[in-house]
Amino acid sequence: MIKKYLLALASFIVVVAVLGAVKAAQINEVSSVVRTVPPIAVTSAVAQSVVWKPLQKSIGTLAPIEGVTIAPDADGTVTKIYAESGAAVKEGDLLLELDATVELAQLVAAQAQEKLAELDFKRTTDLVAKSSAPRNQLDLAEAQLAQASATVNQIKAQIDKKRLRAPFSGRVGIRLVNVGQYVARGRGLLPLQKLEMMYVNFSVPQRQLPSLMVGQPVAVQVDAFPAGFSGKISAINSEVDAVTRNISVQAIVANPQLQLRAGMFAQVEVELPAGRPQIVLPSTAISYASYGNSVFVISKMKNAAGKEFLGVRQQSVKLGDNRGDLIAIEDGVKAGEEVVTSGVFKLRNGAEVQINNTAMPSAQVAPKPDNT
Repeated sequence: MIKKYLLALASFIVVVAVLGAVKAAQINEVSSVVRTVPPIAVTSAVAQSVVWKPLQKSIGTLAPIEGVTIAPDADGTVTKIYAESGAAVKEGDLLLELDATVELAQLVAAQAQEKLAELDFKRTTDLVAKSSAPRNQLDLAEAQLAQASATVNQIKAQIDKKRLRAPFSGRVGIRLVNVGQYVARGRGLLPLQKLEMMYVNFSVPQRQLPSLMVGQPVAVQVDAFPAGFSGKISAINSEVDAVTRNISVQAIVANPQLQLRAGMFAQVEVELPAGRPQIVLPSTAISYASYGNSVFVISKMKNAAGKEFLGVRQQSVKLGDNRGDLIAIEDGVKAGEEVVTSGVFKLRNGAEVQINNTAMPSAQVAPKPDNT
């Protein structure tokens, strides 16, 4: 019985030993295989040398070419409002009336005096012609007629001051008074602005003064309308601000759709005439870091076994101006070098890559993304 038990135990040990030997052989075989990291799929772009005209960026404020707040030149009570808030008006349109009942009554009396003076002048003229009245009586009648006519014109002018008309064509803003409200001379009643063309006022450093000229193109960007607007410099101030050392510049921007409004905040870019060649890459190619920015330059490399492969070399760069999806490289990359444009976060110095440019990131100077 004991012999059978020992025989079975020995057989079990032999089987376990054989299985262990087989497994060990398999592990040795697997571990002897050289493991390599598969190439990392990236997109790439060739660094190009282009000439960008330098831009002077500034902050500006929009102002109307023509804009006023209509105010009366006389005291009175508002009796009628003809132009409601937001209405479009033409030059000469009646906007608002103040109470002129007193002046109208005075006008009737003055016109009666004028008519009487005119009749007296005619009678005196006839008498003088017949030598029935002295010449000085005719002069007195003529003077009285002129005085009566002047009084009529004076009262009419006072009435006109209480009838406020549009000094130019434009759009009325939100009115500041209501019918029946008493207003004093000079009180603002309703704003009126001409919006087809707009001014944009901004400042630039004094060192840029030699590069500025009337007619120079500018690009204007406002938060409300990302598409942007174009214009031209219309005036350059004759003096430099002694505090900021900046010079004020004014440009005219077309506003055919009446989208822009006075007082809007605007970002202004002035295209300066001088330009120099510089290396340009897509912004996605830059690996940003606190210790310095870099790019991954693609080139052929060799591994320890001498096998050639396509790898990347991390290169520190100095960044310049950016335009849309592109950024200028002032130092670190030469024209013609191929650089990784997407997937840079997966890379390390010397990593093997595989280029797949079927889906490239946007690389435009003036991108227009879909707002969907």
